[in-house]
Order: sequence, then structure tokens, then C-alpha cells
Amino acid sequence: MFDSFYTGTGERLDRPTYHADLGRIYTSGIGFLNKLERGQHFAERGFASWEAFAEGDWERAVRLADEGREEHAQELRRASQLGISHRRLRVVEFPVTPYVQWELFVLRVRVEVGDDITVLDARVIADVEESHQVPEVVVLGDAVMYEVVYDDDGNADGAKRYTDRSLIRETNMGFDALYERGENFQAFFEREIASLAPPRVSGAPTGSRGSR
Repeated sequence: MFDSFYTGTGERLDRPTYHADLGRIYTSGIGFLNKLERGQHFAERGFASWEAFAEGDWERAVRLADEGREEHAQELRRASQLGISHRRLRVVEFPVTPYVQWELFVLRVRVEVGDDITVLDARVIADVEESHQVPEVVVLGDAVMYEVVYDDDGNADGAKRYTDRSLIRETNMGFDALYERGENFQAFFEREIASLAPPRVSGAPTGSRGSR
């Protein structure tokens, strides 16, 4: 699964070019968007909820995540108007990293407004990842595929752009197979995430600013 992906040739795009290209293709009649997330440690500077999380203010991070509800709903309404269905598959390792614990609170809000998100325990795909991890990828229909690229600190740094139709089809087939092995987001969240203590950031327990 995904074997051809790692031998494919992609065009390296910086972050602004990637976003502009994705936005252009997104409105061109792609039909669907598949997003596969595999990394467990990222930085999202400029995103208020992540900034609060990184500062150790867990309560504020969760509150700000919830305040993004209408923005997410607008995104899905726009997708519906364009005839685009969204699916996201989030691979989670155990023990859950602080970043993923935070991100799942953000994704919970997206699910509550109608986003289609499934969670996959990384242990379930140990057989698939014997030689390499599944890719961090965004696929826009059969038109284009992006392998998201990050710098050493986990900051988004653009993407590699692929347009080989056979490679895109194969990657979508791999996504479909993994998606079928995933678990309902809400069920996973309630069982594995909801009862966790606030995560630790930079070696210090997170919580409200007043409790630190």
C-alpha cells in the first residue's frame, strides 16, 4: 500500500504557492477531498487555540477551539455548494502526544458541524508501515495530490505536488482501505481522549494560567 507514492516525482512548492494552488484546484470541480494525517508532533503558529496550548493554557486552548465552530461550518457549507465531499483520516499513536490530544479537540468541533473524520490507531496498520509510514497527504479528486512538508520544528513548509493520475488513483485506493479500518471519531474521542488529564507542554503541566 502506497508503494508507488514513495517513488513518484513531485514538484516542490513553498507554502504560499501550495495554498494558492490548492485554492485554485479546489474550485475546479474536483468532487472530493481526502486528507490523511500521520504526524504526531506539529506546530501551528498563528492559530490562536494552538498558541494557547503551546503556552500551557489548556482551558483557553479548548475554548478557542470551540469558538472556531462557525468558521468550520462555513467551510463545509462552501464545500457543499461546490459539490465537494471531505474525508479526513487521523492516525493516532499511543501514548497520545500532547499535540494530537489538542488537535482532537479541534477535530471534535469539526465533526460536530458535519465534517467526516475517522480515527485510526497506528497499531492497526503496523503491517502496512513495515517499510515506511503512510504519507501525510491531501488529495483533490483525481486532479492533484499534495504531500505536506514540514520543517524540523514541525511548522508547515509547503508541499510536494503530484499530478500523475495513476499515482493519485493508487493513493486514493490506499486511503479508502485505511478509512474502512478506521473508527468513528466520537466513539474514539469519548473512550481515549475525553478523560485524559491536560497534556504536558515543555515538561510543565498545562492548565489555566491562574493554576500554574
